[in-house]
Amino acid sequence: MSAQLETPPLSLYVHMPWCVRKCPYCDFNSHAAPALIPHGQYIDALLADLDLDLPEIAGRPLVSIFFGGGTPSLFTPEHIGRFLRGVRARLRCADDMEVTLETNPGTVEHGRFAGYRDAGVTRVSLGAQTFNESHLQLLGRIHGADEIRRAVDEVVASGLANFNLDLMYGLPEQTRQQALDDLTAAIALGPQHISHYQLTLEPGTVFFHRPPPSLPPHDDLWEMQLACQSLLQSCGYGQYEISAYARTERRCRHNLNYWQFGDYLGIGAGAHGKLTDVVNRRIVRTERVAHPHEYLSRSVAARVKERRCVEGKDRAFEYMLNVLRLVDGFSVSQFEARTGIAVAEVDEVLQAAQRKQLLERVDTDRWRPTSFGLQFLNDLQGMFLE
Repeated sequence: MSAQLETPPLSLYVHMPWCVRKCPYCDFNSHAAPALIPHGQYIDALLADLDLDLPEIAGRPLVSIFFGGGTPSLFTPEHIGRFLRGVRARLRCADDMEVTLETNPGTVEHGRFAGYRDAGVTRVSLGAQTFNESHLQLLGRIHGADEIRRAVDEVVASGLANFNLDLMYGLPEQTRQQALDDLTAAIALGPQHISHYQLTLEPGTVFFHRPPPSLPPHDDLWEMQLACQSLLQSCGYGQYEISAYARTERRCRHNLNYWQFGDYLGIGAGAHGKLTDVVNRRIVRTERVAHPHEYLSRSVAARVKERRCVEGKDRAFEYMLNVLRLVDGFSVSQFEARTGIAVAEVDEVLQAAQRKQLLERVDTDRWRPTSFGLQFLNDLQGMFLE
């Protein structure tokens, strides 16, 4: 049983693969930077990727751009500006387009944020992770707590009022009070958005193969999470996703587009993309080769490592894998428009999740995870895989 497939909003993800040093917990496609990063060559490659993908989007407007990594702030404002000018020359951009740049407090020189603002960046995401010096060292970060504060001062002075701080909890030997102290220090800096997530030992990372000692037990982690959520709420940060909290009107539009099964071009080494082809009733996912050296050495077309159609029930699972992270859940009408599948196809699973108190029906058009469902999100998402 099918439904009318509709064209969702379109975003652009730009992957910058280099960082000063690979952190032991990081499972992203990041690589220690060479002595000389080929900045200009890489910007040229990104624009060539974009040219390759242009026929797929047929003049659709961009609602957001996100520079992720790696550490995008290893690229100067001049490089970022040249790329954004290239984007605007090729694509129609929304008047209020959100442009986010991920930055590391240890890699941003004095005055650079004003340059990024002038280049077209509208939002900054700072990878603080913790304000505790011993925890920063254990996590392999190249900055200290003072550098976080100086970076925020630079951001605010530049006029980029919309900024996010990334924070982790559940660190080795971390107490509940230390987690709250980190959050208090972050809130004191006045971010509009806070990403607050638990340290996890992901396969392929140094921490997975050599776990750090004395990770907090599960019960302590749960108490830590509840205490931090309470503090965030009391300070005006509304939770809208499993690990994202924002002041009014400052939710990350780019990430929301991901979580609501929107479309996005993915360019750069290891970048993933998703595009909806309404005419042919297809949803296509792409992936580019991951290692920056291999990526740069290949022809533009040969950089596309994989191109696959998302078929049948896989669409329902992929939709739920994303949207069930959202506190507000999803609408039936959006599910059908974004997947092309009638909701009747998954009604049995929805009812089963409701009986298990993992999902609740808000009204005739909306479902959302319960607090219990968010606590056991993997179990809830897995029901749609079956």
